[in-house]
Amino acid sequence: MLIKTYGSSVYGVNAQLITVEVNVDKGVGYQLVGMPDMAIKESAHRISAALKNCGYKMPGKKITVNMAPADLRKEGSAYDLTIAMGILAASEQIKGDHLDQYLIMGELSLDGSLQPIKGVLPIAIQAREDDFKGFFLPKQNAKEAAIVNDLEVYGIDNIKEVIDFFDKNIQLNPTIVNTREEFFENNNKFQFDFSEVKGQENVKRALEIAAAGGHNVLLIGPPGSGKTMLAKRIPSILPPLTLSEALETTKIHSVAGKLGSESSLMTVRPYRNPHHTISGVALVGGGSYPQPGEISLSHNGVLFLDELPEFNRQVLEVMRQPLEDRIVTISRAKFTITYPASFMLIASMNPSPSGYFPNDPKNTSTIQEMQRYMNKISGPLLDRIDIHVEVSPVPFDDLSDKRKGESSSEIRARVVEARKIQTQRYKRAEGIHYNAQIGPKQLDEFCLLDDISKNLLKSAIEKLGLSARAYDRILRVGRTIADLDKSEVIQAHHIGEAIQYRSLDREGWCK
Repeated sequence: MLIKTYGSSVYGVNAQLITVEVNVDKGVGYQLVGMPDMAIKESAHRISAALKNCGYKMPGKKITVNMAPADLRKEGSAYDLTIAMGILAASEQIKGDHLDQYLIMGELSLDGSLQPIKGVLPIAIQAREDDFKGFFLPKQNAKEAAIVNDLEVYGIDNIKEVIDFFDKNIQLNPTIVNTREEFFENNNKFQFDFSEVKGQENVKRALEIAAAGGHNVLLIGPPGSGKTMLAKRIPSILPPLTLSEALETTKIHSVAGKLGSESSLMTVRPYRNPHHTISGVALVGGGSYPQPGEISLSHNGVLFLDELPEFNRQVLEVMRQPLEDRIVTISRAKFTITYPASFMLIASMNPSPSGYFPNDPKNTSTIQEMQRYMNKISGPLLDRIDIHVEVSPVPFDDLSDKRKGESSSEIRARVVEARKIQTQRYKRAEGIHYNAQIGPKQLDEFCLLDDISKNLLKSAIEKLGLSARAYDRILRVGRTIADLDKSEVIQAHHIGEAIQYRSLDREGWCK
């Protein structure tokens, strides 16, 4: 007897329907075809034990399982439940009348219980698009799938529950999640707040500008000056996620298996902080079976690279294209996968190998050491970082001050207002939503300068030794400062402040 059950496979951040055809015929043997990987090939042993421990059996006949389309490689153990239900129905141990109305996925343990799987959200979205009535999956993943409306989601503890649903018409209660209510309840909850930061008012101002315009930032300061503490609080001042951004971000984390069992929808912007020993593949994504990397997990959020010069230079160079195009394309011989990667880069570094330049009492770093240290960061990468800000040690008076600083919610309100101005300005410019995305063509249209501002910028380039590549960055940052002031025109004091945020372009730094 031939029975069809349905599962799904994730490619990139999207899912594709997989039809599992099970045929039970005369003879003996078990054949699994359709380009399965080793985890799927081993499923026969898990299925056999699970069925036996639940009062059923693997039929002693010739079983052929085909996973279509046969030219796409399938991977993982999530098809155990799909295949098991097909075998039971094809061997007429249970009724299979309504199996084709449901998507069924889950990894089986030997006692018949189910283990969680990856990529549930894109699979649920695809199931709804393919007009399935419902989705059976492990209970740990149910809340994640339930954010997709118009789809009955059944969280299952044991295969026996699925068998009884189809064979004995024992009804199950679907998991229901009020997506909008849960989202708006939690999208303002943050672990860290800027009110906890003592001093560093100039750096807070630079980070507010960065958040308002979506600019990348490099923090330069000695150990213990608060660079990491400041970076951790940046998500709390970024504009709240929209519901569509939250869904897109959740899909990526779902594919990577980074969502907890109690999670359904990501409500705050992600913050990723990889160690400097990370490989290029782990940073941008890839592998034999491609998975999202850290820059895709940072999509719609913040990627923090602490001690930037300690990262392998080749690893840093692979970020250049994603920083520009806001996507990552991973190409293999038989397929190409694209992951979104629109993130805000925050990096930190010491000013010298010793960490204390130019106030190093022992002068432990030679000119050659300084040169090697600074050369670890390439010019093209620095060219994609709009703001360089120096972080000084916090004076004792600020550390001992009991008064709290300005809260993240107050800063965030100003950032949101500035973003609204930018959204209105760029509503007719395709692919541009905030100032950091302005290209050379738009600079002349949106960043006009008066004569005073032009002369100030010219003087800065000549006297402070600013590089030519700093020109565009200063204009973009100046445009954001003007937006925070609700000024339609970029004025001289806006340009003057923007010039301060190009520390590494000045003479005196070893470059």
